[in-house]
Amino acid sequence: MSTPKALRPSPALRLASNGFLAFWCLLAAFPLCWIAVMSFKVPVDAFASNPFSVLFGPETRAAGKGLSICDLLLGLGALWAAFRLATQRLPSAVVWYSPPRYRWLGWIIGVLVFGLAVVVVFYGILPALSRVINPWLGPLGKPLIGLTLEHYRAVWVENAFYRNFLNSLLVTTGVVTISLTVGTLAGYGLARSGSTLAFWLLVVALIFRALPHSVLVTGYLPVFIKSAEILRPIFGDAAPTLYGKPWAVIFVLVSINQPFTLWMLRSFFQNIPRELDEAARVDGCTHFQAFRRVIMPVMWPGVITAGLFSFLVGYNDYLTTSLLLDAQNMTMVPAITSYFNAETTMTDQVEAVAAAVSITAPLFLLVMVFQRQIVGGLTAGAVKG
Repeated sequence: MSTPKALRPSPALRLASNGFLAFWCLLAAFPLCWIAVMSFKVPVDAFASNPFSVLFGPETRAAGKGLSICDLLLGLGALWAAFRLATQRLPSAVVWYSPPRYRWLGWIIGVLVFGLAVVVVFYGILPALSRVINPWLGPLGKPLIGLTLEHYRAVWVENAFYRNFLNSLLVTTGVVTISLTVGTLAGYGLARSGSTLAFWLLVVALIFRALPHSVLVTGYLPVFIKSAEILRPIFGDAAPTLYGKPWAVIFVLVSINQPFTLWMLRSFFQNIPRELDEAARVDGCTHFQAFRRVIMPVMWPGVITAGLFSFLVGYNDYLTTSLLLDAQNMTMVPAITSYFNAETTMTDQVEAVAAAVSITAPLFLLVMVFQRQIVGGLTAGAVKG
């Protein structure tokens, strides 16, 4: 359906709006793209004053580390194929092969298999294929752009950054699971309740959410440090300590984020007509059966959108995890600060950049996989009118 001519914006307005959007995207994406380029160069090239030295890495090429034209073509082709699979093939495969009742399990398995396949292709198959093809191509097989993976290898293998990744995975999984379980039940109840008490509960939750994280964490910190003394009258000498425990931090992050999740899910539930509940009750369902079998299948875009925000709270949190977790259980975001100290070298700085780039990769994968559900949840609510 075409837009009427009278409602179409003028060419000057379209040019200005598109130009502003393009400038904003460039301004937002440039720092991330630039540090991604730096992370694949030796320190001399990474911090060179000449931007072309950072891009092409002459010192990195001189060390025999780089990509040829063939490598670039293979890599771009693999990236395009991975993007198409993540945005088109993977969602349809999950819907086709997983039963509706276990769709969530299908998504987990699908994302894990896709991530494993990406790692195998980019770090196993493509390097082996380029080593075979490049000697046969002559000048086309010589390094054109300097590139090295030594910083990523140092971060993940030598510095055991995978432990911080596992800690982040544990914390974010706990935050998303508890936030969505409590949020969907409470949001549904608050949306269907017409009492004044429900409204004031939401207002109090919103005020709690508006408080700065530093204020909330400052209140939790003394309790965490003295938790063993506080709990000793109950548990005796076996009193546990909360400081440094990921499961305790999960509950803190859930308590900080839960008001926002409640407001978001309540708004989604309010977009669902009450007639669906009434029809399910007429057909013999209880309140919980109507919620599980009728309302939740319609609510998936809203649940995924709320789950994404809960994931970001647990994944990107720095203040809470840095203060309440010890070095052994530290998540990825605060662990990057360990690269900066009084004896920090240029190599340590490039490794910190490589660790920062590694953190963004799961976020891109998550958005690519769930982009349709996220857009549907943010723009159209839970159902289409």
